[in-house]
Order: sequence, then C-alpha cells, then structure tokens
Amino acid sequence: MNYTDDFRDPIAARGVLAAIARVTDEIGATREKPVHIMEICGGHTHAIFRYGLDKLTPPGLEFIHGPGCPVCVLPMSRIDECVEIAERPGVIMTTFGDAMRVPGHRKSLIQAKADGADIRMVYSPLDALELARRHPNREVVFFGLGFETTTPSTALTILQAAADGQTNFSVFCNHITVPPPIKALLDDPYMILDGFVGPGHVSMVIGVRPYDFIARDYGKPIVVAGFEPLDLLQSVLMVLEQIRDGRAEVENQYSRVVPDDGNPVSIAACAEVYEPRPSFEWRGLGEIDASGVRIRAAYAAWDAEVKFGIGYSKGPRMVAEPDGCSCGDVMTGRIKPHACPQFGKGCTPEMPLGALMVSSEGACAAYFQYGGLRLEEAL
Repeated sequence: MNYTDDFRDPIAARGVLAAIARVTDEIGATREKPVHIMEICGGHTHAIFRYGLDKLTPPGLEFIHGPGCPVCVLPMSRIDECVEIAERPGVIMTTFGDAMRVPGHRKSLIQAKADGADIRMVYSPLDALELARRHPNREVVFFGLGFETTTPSTALTILQAAADGQTNFSVFCNHITVPPPIKALLDDPYMILDGFVGPGHVSMVIGVRPYDFIARDYGKPIVVAGFEPLDLLQSVLMVLEQIRDGRAEVENQYSRVVPDDGNPVSIAACAEVYEPRPSFEWRGLGEIDASGVRIRAAYAAWDAEVKFGIGYSKGPRMVAEPDGCSCGDVMTGRIKPHACPQFGKGCTPEMPLGALMVSSEGACAAYFQYGGLRLEEAL
C-alpha cells in the first residue's frame, strides 16, 4: 500500500459516507430541501465527479460548483488583450496549456498560433525567462494567470529577471485572489450556500486565516480540504457537523499540507512584487473589488501592460459572452453544467464555446468527462 491508497480506502470511505448520511438526516435535509455546500476549487469539482462522490452522498446534500478555476474565470477581454500582444512583431508569448484554448472575442491563443503568432506552451514562468535569455532580440511575455497557488512562482520569476537585468521579459499579469469572489457570492441575495469546502492548493500558500470572514461575518462553516476521496468526504462531514451543531468555524482538514499561517516565503515574494488592483473583471461575475493583483511600479520594466500600453489604463474593456453560453450561471451555482443549452452540443472539449469546457478544472469539462462514470461498485 502506498500513501495515496490510504486516502482511497473503500472500507474507510463507507464509514465516512455512513456518517455523512446520519448527520444529513439529523439536520433534516432532504432532496427537496438539501444542504448546499460549495466546493470552491475546480480540482475538487473534478475529484467529486471522478470518484462519483456526488452519487454516493445522500440526496439531502447538494454540491454547488464555485468559481475556483483560474482559466475559467478569465474574461474574454483579457484573452483578447493577450492575443493582441502575441500578434505584435517580435513577440514570443508563453502560457500554460489550458489557457491556449480559452475563447476570446476574436480568437483563442491556439487560433492565433495557427495564424502565425509565436505562442509557446511552458510549464513555469522560469521556462519563459529562459526563452528570454536564449532570444535576446525578442520580447518574451509570460501570460501570468491563476490564484494564489501560482502567483508566487510568477513573483519569484520577476525578481529573478530583475536581478539578472533581463528586460526583454515581461508578465501579462492576470493573477487573482480567492476570498473576494467568495464574499461577492455570499452578498448575492440569490445564492443559497450553507457551507464551503475550501481550496487546498491556494491555502497551502495563504493559510486559513483569510477565510475568517466567512465564519465571522456570514455565519458559514468552511473546511479546507485535500483532493483525495477521503479528504473530500471527511471535509464534507466536518462542514455538516458544524451546521448540525450550530457552529461556524474555519477548520483545516488538509493540515498535512496546509499550514494555518501559509507559506511565509511565498507571501513575502508576492508582497514585494504585487499590489492589489482596485478591481478585476471575472468571467460571469463582472468586476469584483480588490480581487486581483498588479505588478508594482518598482517592477514596471517587467509589466507587459505597461510595456505594451494595454489593460485597465485603456478604459472599459468588458466583452459580452457568446449567445447561449451559461458559464456565469454555472460558476455561481445557479445552474448545473448540463442545464446549459449548449452543453455537449454547441460546446464540447474539442470545440469549446465557454472556458468551463476548456480547463482541466472546469465544471463543464468534469460533467462531460465523468458524466457516465460512477464508482459505487468500488465502495
């Protein structure tokens, strides 16, 4: 048995599932009046469907899929600006693989590549910096995106570029933060949320303290969770027990990885390189105050928005979603992916209309990939 097997043990899973059913019954939740628990992270959404946890848990429990997929929440306007940079002469645009196929208003990055732009997939911003060293006569731009999980690696790369004096490298910064959109959802009068399963990878960087407002100001429990089946089942049980007991606390199920106060080295690097944006646009959610970061003026030489004269300084940029695309409603939990009229028809992984069908963490991709996969037999 290896370490992972411990968190996929069928006998242990049956025990936790029985406890979930018991506590759900004690709360009085039913199919008609379920407990609504939002898993914030797209990685959790995929784990839920990969292991069939949505079918194994009782009908009185409903999972709501949150906006925790960084590629999914990128607005079309920012994709358009990224394409605009990539199509300029002398530019090498670099990005993670998922972002290549996210649709913009005109085209995606992969379509721009097919049209002749020099766009390359990399595995880290350091790969992009190495390209800049190899191509001193080209402008190498890294499409920086993601939540607090990936923000430190971009910050550390900018610090390395500054130390090296590598000025033909810059970052198109689209890094965003988790707490503000959760607050926006909690402030939405149409949202029904009873508790949260908190993101594991993000919390590994920022810790669990930034979620205090959820319990303190809104009276909702949140449990930071790992990604294996037993991690998620135990976290759901912990949320349900808080609801049953009338408690609202921040708990850390993933303590083997997540320190309560986060990673001080990562936090310090981010504080050095970034400052909060006044607001940032989210696909399907609109502008959310202080929900993104931008590169500080001290590092403007490595800021693609400054170097290429694009971004928020150019005024309103909001671009409407394509007709029939329900990404916003899915990300806010108003509908399930299969309720979108384009799901599996006008929008598939091969020909995505919306970002949620593109990303490896997108809810629509999870429904499409695992919709027929149910693992009751395994448990």
